[in-house]
This record gives sequence, structure tokens and C-alpha cells, in this order.
Amino acid sequence: MLVVDGVSYRYRDAASPALQGISLHIPAGGIYGLLGPNGAGKTTLISLLAGLLTAADGKIALHGQPLATARAANPRAIALVPQDYAFYPMLTVTENLRFFAGILGLSGAALKTQIDSAIAFARLEQVVAKRAGELSGGLRRRLNLAIGLLGQPQLLLLDEPTVGVDPQSRHFLLESIAALPAAGTTVIYTSHYMEEVEAICQQIAIIDQGKVLTEGRLADILASPEPVLDITLDRELPADIATRHTASASGELKYALKLASTAELPRLLDELAVTGCGVRQLSFGQHDLEQVFMRLTNRSLRD
Repeated sequence: MLVVDGVSYRYRDAASPALQGISLHIPAGGIYGLLGPNGAGKTTLISLLAGLLTAADGKIALHGQPLATARAANPRAIALVPQDYAFYPMLTVTENLRFFAGILGLSGAALKTQIDSAIAFARLEQVVAKRAGELSGGLRRRLNLAIGLLGQPQLLLLDEPTVGVDPQSRHFLLESIAALPAAGTTVIYTSHYMEEVEAICQQIAIIDQGKVLTEGRLADILASPEPVLDITLDRELPADIATRHTASASGELKYALKLASTAELPRLLDELAVTGCGVRQLSFGQHDLEQVFMRLTNRSLRD
């Protein structure tokens, strides 16, 4: 288990801290989604977990050991696959893998075994002699992932691993990542693609402005805490219906209405039909992740 306890971090000369008392409990053997708008603090937290930054306040522990102690005992325990391509474009796929395996201290039979395993996992067999800079976007992402897996990490940090790839490559990457916990790797997964997180993550945290807004099992977070109807109409919601159901606008002709129970739904739909309001879309009792994310982080545009 990875435990982040009251961690704060402020960059030099920054007006406000990037992280403010962040606490997370990330169980071993699963895929944990880390979500937040631009500037929420995700990259800072990932950098702390990867050892690129050191927290001034709070503690981080991996399997009961302070993070620095765990990394000293096993330098390969944690691996980061960044959003940017982390390889040398002038080197071939094999040369990149050999270089980074050497950086990790692998040699001899272990080096060959891990390179062969990474190539097979990412299905790079057909391009091993090709320069990395000549690869397609999907193959570059697969090479990034293969490099991250060379040291058989206990904890793998994936930062937007499917950006800029075609649907087939995205599907392959998601299937491959979903299989990692079975091999003993815990994954922390950051992405702006909510459907990806819903597809492969068992637990998530949403952070914003350096604070945790919610954390827990994905199913629990998506469950509606009260009977709220999310509905999209073809015209404005009548004022009397809006008042009676404490409606709030959630977008253009989109509304969230509070219902006392599911029994009220047929009556409401009949009322809308009488007033000439056509229903384009509705959901009741279960939110999708994008709805939860937008409700918690508000809807203002982020840079």
C-alpha cells in the first residue's frame, strides 16, 4: 500500500502551495485513478512519488516504509512513464531499451530477459531495429511504457499514457495496463479521458487547487447520494417545475433536478410533455465520472 499523509508542497516564489495537506490511501495490486483539472497539483504529486521532488510537510510511505527508505532498498520499486516521450529519438527501439536497462543496473541474462519481456508486452517485435523518432504515435507510447516496465516496478506512475494515439492503440494500451496488477504492479493512472478511468480504475481521487475533493471506490463515488435527475431538454425548463424540483443548470438546456423518489419521475415526464418540452437525454440514480468531476471542480475554464 502507498500512503500519502498530509503532504504539502510549495514551489519557490509561488503565491500559493501546489499541494495542501494531501492524504491518500492507495491499495496494492490495483489501478488507482488520479484526476484533476490543469493546475490541480497532479504533476507535483506524481513528481513527489517518483522522487523528483521532496515534500516539505507530511509523509509518504510505501508498504510501511518511508518512501526514501523504500527507494534506497529497491531503486527499481517505482517507475514513472511521463506524458512526454522519455527516450532518445535517434536510437533504435532496442538501443533505447538497452540504454535504460543499463541505467537501472541490469546486465547479462537479466538485461536480455527484461528487454525481451518489455518488447513482447508492448508488441514491439516488428520495430526493434527502427529509430524511435520514426515510430508512429501509438508505437512511441508503447515504447514509453516498455521502458517503464524494464525494472519490474512495484509501483508504476502513468501520466497521460494514451495522449495522441489512434483508437486501436488506445485500446491496446488500456488492455495492457489493465493486466499489470495481475503481475504484481500497482498502477497510478492520470488522464483527462474519463472513460478510460471508468474502464480500468477501481479507486480514484479527484484533486483541485492542491486539495483532495473526493477519494474512494469508483462505484461508490459514481453512486448518486440523493435522487437527482440529470436531464437535457430541447427548450428551457418551465419555471414552476424548476422551482418545485430545486433545479440547477448544468449546461445549455441541461438541468439537475431533485426528486423525492423514483416514483416522481413518470409524473415529471408527463408534465414536461404537456408543456412541450422534449427530453433529449436523462440519467437518474447513477452519475458518470465526467458529471461527478465537473460538479466537484466547477465548470470554469482552466489554463
